[in-house]
Amino acid sequence: MIDEIPLCRPSIGEDEIQAIADVFRSGWLAHGEYNHKFEALFAKTIGVPHAIAMNSCTSALEVALKVAGIKGEVIVPSMTWVATANVVKTAGGTPVFCEVDPATRNVTAATIAACLTPRTEAVIVVHFGGQPCAMDDIVMLCNSKNLFLVEDSAETLGATWQGRQAGSFAVGCFSFFPTKNITTGEGGMLTCTDEAFQRKARMMISHGVSSTTFARERKERPWIRAAEMAGHNFRMPNPLAALGLSQLKKLADLNARRNKIADRYRASLVSLPLKLPEIAAGATHVYQMFTIEVDEAVRNPALHALRADNIGASVHFDPPVHLQPAYTADGWGEGDLPETEGLARRLITLPMYPDMSEGDVERVGTSLARALSTR
Repeated sequence: MIDEIPLCRPSIGEDEIQAIADVFRSGWLAHGEYNHKFEALFAKTIGVPHAIAMNSCTSALEVALKVAGIKGEVIVPSMTWVATANVVKTAGGTPVFCEVDPATRNVTAATIAACLTPRTEAVIVVHFGGQPCAMDDIVMLCNSKNLFLVEDSAETLGATWQGRQAGSFAVGCFSFFPTKNITTGEGGMLTCTDEAFQRKARMMISHGVSSTTFARERKERPWIRAAEMAGHNFRMPNPLAALGLSQLKKLADLNARRNKIADRYRASLVSLPLKLPEIAAGATHVYQMFTIEVDEAVRNPALHALRADNIGASVHFDPPVHLQPAYTADGWGEGDLPETEGLARRLITLPMYPDMSEGDVERVGTSLARALSTR
C-alpha cells in the first residue's frame, strides 16, 4: 500500500521535545513560567500589549464575549468551524449568520451590514484558511455602529492585512490545534489592547481568581486565593506553553514553507478545471489550508478518488454551520445563504503542512488531474 499523504501534520522537532522535557523535569506542570514567556513573545509577534494563553481558541472566543457582556445578536459567518457560533450561544447571545465573499471565503463589511438589526451587539469575523478579512472597512463599520468586534484568527497566525497582523485589529482569538500554523496539541490565545479587558479575561479563565498559583508563590501568603467573579478553568498548562513558545520561534519559517508548497500547488494545478485560492490586494496568506473550488457535480467523486489514492483531502466546511442540526433547530435552512451553501458543495481542501515534499505535491496533483479527467 502506498504511503498516506495526510491532510495535515504538525512540524515537531528536537527543540520542542527538549522544551517539554525541561518542563517535566522541573515538576511545574500547571500554568507557569512558560505561559508568561509564550504570552510575551506572542503579544510582540501580533503587535499588541496583551496575550493570554488558554486551553483552546473556543475558550478565547467565549471569554471575549463574556468579558464584553454580549447577550444580544452576534453576526458570524457560517463558513467556519461550529465553535464560532457555539460560543455565542454558550455566552448567552444569538448567532446571526452572514454570507462570505466567494473569492476569499471571508466576510466583508457589506455582508455584515446586510445582517445588522437593532439587536446586533457584536461581530465575529473569521479569517478563512490563512487569509485575513479586509479589516479596515469592517472596523469602520463596527465603530460606527458601536459593535464589539472579535477576530477568529484560528486559521491565520502570521498573516497580515495592510501590513498589520490578523488579531491586532480587535480582540484576537487563535488556535494551536495540530492542524494550525503552530501547535500546542490543544490550546489557544486571546490578544487585546485594553488593560481592564485583559485583567478580567485572566480572572475568568482561572476560576475568577485574580492571581495564578505561579504568581502567588512569590507572595507572603501564597495560600490566599479568593474568587472575585464566577469563572472557568480555561488555562493552558506549562508543558504546552513551552511547546508553543518553541513553535512560535519558528513561525516565520513554517509559514514560508507553507507558501512555497502553495506555489508548487499553483504551478501543478493551473491547467486543471478548478479555481485556485485568490489573495486579496492588501493581504498576505499563510495557507493554514489550501482550498480549491471545482464543479459541484465532480466534487464528491474527486474527493473519493483522492482518498482512494491515500491522499487525505477534505472539505471546509460542509455542511456550513447554519445547516447543522443545532442551528436548523433555530430556523435556519437551505437557501438562507446561497453563496456559502454553494461553496460548501464545491470546495476541496488539499493536504497542506510545512514538511510536504515536492513529490507529495506532485502526487496530489497527479491524482486530482486523473480524478477530474474521468468525470
